Amino acid sequence: MRHYHEYQVMGRKLPSVTDPKPKVFRMRIFAKNEVVAKSRFWYFLSQIHKLKKTSGEIISVNEIFEKKPNVVKNFGIFLRYNSRSGTHNMYKEFRDITRVGAIAQLYDDMAARHSARDKSIQIIQIEEVPNSKCRRPYVKQFHSPTLRFPLPHRANRITKATPTFARRRPSTYAC
Repeated sequence: MRHYHEYQVMGRKLPSVTDPKPKVFRMRIFAKNEVVAKSRFWYFLSQIHKLKKTSGEIISVNEIFEKKPNVVKNFGIFLRYNSRSGTHNMYKEFRDITRVGAIAQLYDDMAARHSARDKSIQIIQIEEVPNSKCRRPYVKQFHSPTLRFPLPHRANRITKATPTFARRRPSTYAC
């Protein structure tokens, strides 16, 4: 799993005589480092508004951290990606403890299922979804309060009474 970070990038058009206080644009971008985040910022801004890196400036780049990184949450992600045949919109759900972890799962899933590279994926929106609003069965299956996982191969604890060398191998299969 690759390590991504969530950045808040703020930028604007360079001030001029005609526009002394240009509008400031803010984007939340998922990238591996600040340099890639700035590059993606200018890529998206040039698509949305008539603004390029040469005629603009970046005001700030801040990394955003999760408020509750120890709680498991459901994330719904709206995205657009370019495949070999065209552009597609998609909604996916992931279960993770952070937004960045959900995005890392998304990139790995899109690479596996659709051969989509991270440069061809545009994340439109990511939101925390309550258990009652989840749509995908592969996320819903973990919502049961009585969820249990089998532990088939457990090693017994070694006590002082257990000899260091035994005549037979230990049985790790629990009935």
